[in-house]
Amino acid sequence: MFLTDPIVFPHLGITLDPSPAAFSIGGKAIYWYGIIIAVGFLLAYAYMSRRAPLYGCTSDDALDAVLWAVPIAVVCARLYYCIFYWELYADNPIKILYIWEGGLAIYGGVIGGMAVLFFVARHKKIPPLTLMDLAALPVMIGQIFGRWGNFFNREAFGGYTDNFLAMRLLESHLPAQTRATEAGQKLLEMAKAGGYEGYIQVHPTFLYESVWNLVGFIALHFYAKKRKFDGEIFLLYLAWYGLGRVWIEGLRTDSLYLFGTGIRVSQLLAGVMVLAGGGVVAYVRLRKKPDGSQLYVNRKAAEEAAEAKTEDI
Repeated sequence: MFLTDPIVFPHLGITLDPSPAAFSIGGKAIYWYGIIIAVGFLLAYAYMSRRAPLYGCTSDDALDAVLWAVPIAVVCARLYYCIFYWELYADNPIKILYIWEGGLAIYGGVIGGMAVLFFVARHKKIPPLTLMDLAALPVMIGQIFGRWGNFFNREAFGGYTDNFLAMRLLESHLPAQTRATEAGQKLLEMAKAGGYEGYIQVHPTFLYESVWNLVGFIALHFYAKKRKFDGEIFLLYLAWYGLGRVWIEGLRTDSLYLFGTGIRVSQLLAGVMVLAGGGVVAYVRLRKKPDGSQLYVNRKAAEEAAEAKTEDI
């Protein structure tokens, strides 16, 4: 039996009591976080495999990319998180391996995944940007599902709010390092002022980010057929995710700040993603005016058509 405590959405009239662990096998707890990540991975691969022809790739290309990129991306996401939150692991470094308890940073995963996709693409003689286009929306699927792991773990929430989506958690879920900050103290003070001492009432930022990514996924899914150059979907993913993260990160109470300044690392990186992704797309669209003829899938189709015509002769 796993100890749980309620998660309350007071303005929606919803009270939930989810356990971080789904069940146990031989006394070993199987956590929802890991299950959700696994489900997200399977759905992402299924989508990637099905959409591969749209980019001039095959399901085998998708499988090779996944088999190489995903494990390394997960390791990089975990290392990124642990490096920047080292105080959580300094006394017991073996906990770095406890990935099922949560603690993955998307930035580390994206960096690691991009590096692997570059080498996979070169090996398979596919333009790297094409493979990154193919992988961008599956990554969003993983993010849409992955944030719900934070819900079960009661983590990655925001500061105080009384909006209609406000979420109440036991005060004990407020991390010690956050509790010591001005934002943490304000959160506790607002809870007491609201008459629910022992609880904190917060922005459900896991929900915001999941919905934001879902909207972006739907939009880019339909836009993908109208893209004009290789890399466009990947760049738009960076811009869309970054734009949402700039906003959502500003609501969170567990942000990492850059060298003791008031600059949030994740917010800064998200801003760079917006400028880089959106800026490159705008430059290529406005200055180069691509018509889609140079897309890898179209060039490949033209080459295959030319070869077939030569064989007929």
